[in-house]
Amino acid sequence: LFAIFAFATCGGYSGELRLSVDCANKSESDLNIDIAFAYPFRLHQVNFDAPTCEGKRREKLSLIGDFSSSAEFFVTTAVFAFLYSLAATVVYIFFQNKYRENNRGPLIDFIVTVVFSFLWLVSSSAWAKGLSDVKIATDPEEVLLLMSACKQQSNKCLPVRSPVMSSLNTSVVFGFLNFILWAGNIWFVFKETGWHSSGQRHAQDTMEKQSSSYNQGGYNQDSYGPAGGYNQPGSYSQVGEYGQSQSYGQSGPTSFANQI
Repeated sequence: LFAIFAFATCGGYSGELRLSVDCANKSESDLNIDIAFAYPFRLHQVNFDAPTCEGKRREKLSLIGDFSSSAEFFVTTAVFAFLYSLAATVVYIFFQNKYRENNRGPLIDFIVTVVFSFLWLVSSSAWAKGLSDVKIATDPEEVLLLMSACKQQSNKCLPVRSPVMSSLNTSVVFGFLNFILWAGNIWFVFKETGWHSSGQRHAQDTMEKQSSSYNQGGYNQDSYGPAGGYNQPGSYSQVGEYGQSQSYGQSGPTSFANQI
């Protein structure tokens, strides 16, 4: 649905602007100069006639710019995204078993989703820039500068109506919404692949190995038995000044004094 809105608002666009040229000689004036343009915005091919205010002679002019590349790139991305989404939906519903067979279906789906996310970002950015240029090229004030009659101060040139660009603005918004939608879907498609499953198994095996090594490794309570440290509570030994072992019993202070 988002892809349909994207290419429909851009590919189905047609606009029109109207200009007025009021010559000093009123009989030579043209107050309704209509200029129509549409997708794919090859504006240099849009021709129109304008009075020169020099007798009945008129000049043939055209708009400036060719913005078809960015517009067609955007629409093409939207159309193919719609077709792939439609095909993927059919596979998800009716061919779920074949989709998961040999993990090939999820891997292909993951790769295509990444590619479309990138295409949506690039095409939407390119079309946003192209739309900005289209607005400048179809600005009535800019178009009036192309007419020779408007360069004479005795003539009055005025914009009557500007083209409505709301649908084109909407197409750019839907383009970036499609990018967010497809980029967010990468994670969900990745979870269907064997890469995600193998990663989970590897993490689980690592935790099991660490747990088993901790249980077998050796904090043994027997190592803290009676053999350690001070065996008899009332006595302890000390090496004297000349290397002889001296024992001190419970009468510690008295025996020590006698030895001194």
